[in-house]
Amino acid sequence: MSLNNGDIAELLSRASEKETAHRQRALRRAARAALWQWDEEAAAVRESGRKLTELSLVGPWIARLIEEWLASDIDPPVAAPVRTGFLTLADARATLEAHPEWIRAYRGDLQVHTTWSDGADSLATMAVGAVSRGYEYVGITDHTKGLFIAHGMDEPTVLRQWTEMTEVAAHLPKRFAILRSLEMNLSPEGKGDMDEALLDELDLLVAAFHSKLRTQDDETPRYLRAVMNSRVQILAHPRGRRYDVRLGLRADWDVVARAAAQRDMALEIDSWPDRQDLDVENLRAVAAAGTRVAIDTDAHKAEELGFVGFGLAAAIRAGIRMDRVVNFMPVDELRAWARESPQMARRIWARAGGTLRI
Repeated sequence: MSLNNGDIAELLSRASEKETAHRQRALRRAARAALWQWDEEAAAVRESGRKLTELSLVGPWIARLIEEWLASDIDPPVAAPVRTGFLTLADARATLEAHPEWIRAYRGDLQVHTTWSDGADSLATMAVGAVSRGYEYVGITDHTKGLFIAHGMDEPTVLRQWTEMTEVAAHLPKRFAILRSLEMNLSPEGKGDMDEALLDELDLLVAAFHSKLRTQDDETPRYLRAVMNSRVQILAHPRGRRYDVRLGLRADWDVVARAAAQRDMALEIDSWPDRQDLDVENLRAVAAAGTRVAIDTDAHKAEELGFVGFGLAAAIRAGIRMDRVVNFMPVDELRAWARESPQMARRIWARAGGTLRI
């Protein structure tokens, strides 16, 4: 069996560990390119008689390494845990080519950042980018005040952003909706950091953990507390993992997925290439529980809206049903679900006497 691009990325990463600074950087850049820039398999390029230097960030020296690996009979490497479970661009494209209906069904991205917090593009640029992709809506989810490092917004700043949303929307097609949203910072206890009255005015609330992400304890109780935060409709990039940076949090995903399904919360598939969070393995528990998912890009500039293919491919491979994807809802249905989900959480919490039992 030929090595695929993911295998080659792992071999390049391993090779980098034995090199000095300049070559180490080149190998690591090529590894990332193998994952997320090569839109066809290197093995197919070689078999066609073309040069491997046609591939992004592959020079003659790296091409020789890849050629040697492809020509040998070595077994595919087992990726280091911090690099495990990531789809390549070639994987994602092949999956979507087999299931084009998923791209057609996608109506809008529900986690998008702008210069109001840590994004690189303006609110107007991100909204126009969503319109240009044929979307019906976009959720602007800049960070909240508890995340200082990402220039999180306080309540008066959020109100000013809403004014800009109205101004931008006036210049966009009437069919297109900019949703009042936030990516609220969650404490490890599952508590948010924004005023309750302001949250009442949102169309949708995305929330995420941004602290204590390196612990390897079982964090299932932390997730259950987040699920029962009745304000939240979408739990973003749940594990908090990053390719070659951190493993992300551990939990019993069968338990978490059932809890989220019970109160009708969506768990996010963050499509950012080096997040891919939740990944295919964990998403199988989500599929089995029938939990809703949100497939978002976490885009910080307009071109990154194109990352959505990674999340769609992960959902397909995990067996998520299309009717469980909130991004496939028309905007009125999406808003209705966002109103009902917190009410269900409050009813469940009340019946349980303030103690969640799954």
